Amino acid sequence: MNDGFIRVAAATATVRVADCELNKDHILSLVEEALKKNVQIIVFPELCLTAYTCGDLFLQSSLMDMVTDDLKVILQALKGKDILVVLGTPLQVRSKLYNTALFIKDGRILGVVPKTNIPAYGEFYETRHFVSGPAKPVRIKVCGQETWFGANLLFQCENVPELTLAAEICEDLWVPQPPSVSHALAGATVIVNPSASDEVTGKDAYRRELVRSQSARLVCAYVYADAGIGESSTDMVFAGHDLIGENGQILAESDRFQMEDHFVYADVDVERLVSERQRLTTFHVEADPDHVQVPFTLEEKTFKLERFIDPAPFIPGNEAERSERCEEIFSIQTTGLWKRMDHTWCNRLVVGISGGLDSTLALLVAARAIDLSGFDRSALIGVTMPCFGTTDRTYRNACALVRCLGGTLKEVNIKEAVSCHFRDIGQDMDVHDVTYENSQARERTQVLMDIANQCGGMVIGTGDMSELALGWATYNGDHMSMYGVNGGIPKTLVRHLVGYYADTCGDGQLAAILRDVLDTPVSPELIPPENGQIAQKTEDLVGPYELHDFFLYHMMRFGYRPGKIYRLAQIAFAGRYDKKTIMKWLKTFYERFFSQQFKRSCLPDGPKVGSVALSPRGDWRMPSDASRKAWVRELNAIDPPVI
Repeated sequence: MNDGFIRVAAATATVRVADCELNKDHILSLVEEALKKNVQIIVFPELCLTAYTCGDLFLQSSLMDMVTDDLKVILQALKGKDILVVLGTPLQVRSKLYNTALFIKDGRILGVVPKTNIPAYGEFYETRHFVSGPAKPVRIKVCGQETWFGANLLFQCENVPELTLAAEICEDLWVPQPPSVSHALAGATVIVNPSASDEVTGKDAYRRELVRSQSARLVCAYVYADAGIGESSTDMVFAGHDLIGENGQILAESDRFQMEDHFVYADVDVERLVSERQRLTTFHVEADPDHVQVPFTLEEKTFKLERFIDPAPFIPGNEAERSERCEEIFSIQTTGLWKRMDHTWCNRLVVGISGGLDSTLALLVAARAIDLSGFDRSALIGVTMPCFGTTDRTYRNACALVRCLGGTLKEVNIKEAVSCHFRDIGQDMDVHDVTYENSQARERTQVLMDIANQCGGMVIGTGDMSELALGWATYNGDHMSMYGVNGGIPKTLVRHLVGYYADTCGDGQLAAILRDVLDTPVSPELIPPENGQIAQKTEDLVGPYELHDFFLYHMMRFGYRPGKIYRLAQIAFAGRYDKKTIMKWLKTFYERFFSQQFKRSCLPDGPKVGSVALSPRGDWRMPSDASRKAWVRELNAIDPPVI
């Protein structure tokens, strides 16, 4: 349903202490407003039907009778409403008073979750009124309805199998062993927390971090609804700090100290959460006999997602974080290469330098590794191998880069060698087919390998992860090296790494060269230029790399279906690519990804950089002859084939 997205809300009603009738009206008004936004699950604060700060009034029968009366009105009003409401209220059960969260759907109480950890310190002295509820659920009656009562309740959506809810209440989150841990290990993907957390200086940051980190540890969505300014200010002030987290990210957060009813909502991706848990072999979800599953359903509905979909998922959006990440990636690449040099007693690095982005990044990494090893930069051997498609611009940049970095420049013009090879195999020089192109790539690799043999060096691979995903590499040509430093880096990130180096190197001449490389169209330069300009542009042939990197990330990282990736791409690239263009290149992506696995099955070693990687030795183990039928069939069902 809706590609696994569920719209959840955390709401704060402007309550009046001990006025259940008024509080009930505010609660129902917020439910109506949430329904207009297609919210499917809404969570209210702790004890919001009465207000949290009633004190000894909780022990008055008049207040508890009012709770019962107004709760019945709420149940009646929610009949026929397709929304799951989690409501905080005091509840008297078998002569004891409990601080509870009621799960209500369509006027029916699905279950009642009591607070487990009852605080008795400072201004929070709940043990004066409330007791902890049973862990093992029992059957009770509330407002004439028989329902479950206990901390270990799991609310399982029957038509969205990935959606399972559980609750903990306020203090439960702040203890060393929150109940949400056992709930998540029993299968809960969404944890709700009706809370009343008072506001003191700096507490908001700690609260936010608790919600964020708990959603990360438990790989879950966490919906935190906080009591607001309607609470008594006798000793405390409440600010209505509502939060929604998902797997370590805060998706929505309310402004504090609002003077009226308010709620925040977000579209949480429960499919993504389940996918993450599947990949974490240390996250053991097992049936727990102490937990009781309570079924419910949500109507099938499709709504426009109101969630930021990053068009560049491999690149941090924050500039400071991006710079930090770039430096970290350079360190990973450099350390990996240094270790391989140290292990093989290697004191020379050979890089085929073309004047393009990938070889430039590999050269920069190699220079750093040379420095780390304590060798002179002359041990960095940059080899330029002009041929039929080389342009003056890329040739000049290639030579200038090596010289500027203090490396040893070697030039081997391979036109004659390739022409001789064409004569040997009977290849027409005027036929610019795959043989024409690949012969040049393999000749270059042979030259690099032989130069490495001459100097006792190591050939450093330049190909990036995007090229590996698409198979945009010549088998046993640029596909092969002795250590591939770029194999874990997608093309969109390569660009940022080179840009980062240009911004931070402190060398004006080097920075100028790097910026010109950044401005050069991506090309293998295997076809003769036209009027001195690059004639063969990679993205015209295989599609925009920003699209392919987006497809790769969501397929590899979360196992998303093609239809879901197509939908997310339309949101992420709205105004830049239309549906037809996205569909065209998405089909190209799947066709090439499946057909080119054989190239990835025999990759040289290289460092893993991020959470998505294609190494056949650990990260991506795929048969080279797997069928893509199921993926393409789903796309064809969404949209007619693009000619």
